[in-house]
Amino acid sequence: MAEESSARLTSAMLVGALRRRVSGAGGFATILVKGDDISGVILIQALEKGQEIGLFERVPNLMGGYALMRCGPAPAEGAEAMAQYVARRRRSDPDLWIIELDIPEAERFAAETIC
Repeated sequence: MAEESSARLTSAMLVGALRRRVSGAGGFATILVKGDDISGVILIQALEKGQEIGLFERVPNLMGGYALMRCGPAPAEGAEAMAQYVARRRRSDPDLWIIELDIPEAERFAAETIC
């Protein structure tokens, strides 16, 4: 009997799909930091018209899928707090992807595409 394999999209494939979808909707998606192609954690830096909305991380959920979870400092804490958080994350996880999305409802676009 053949063993069933669980096909899983790689981080690089998910990021590519997200970039195409955001671009197709008239927004901008930029890879700030390229992580591990296969299983790097994906961190979304969400903006709308250049204004920081927040950081969101793709995390496993209890149902065996994925969800986006807000992480890092609140935008009101300023750019320096955000930069320090991102620097700490990169030091602790060199395989981390950081993707900047500038589009209305960036969190929704990310959740629908990579979760």
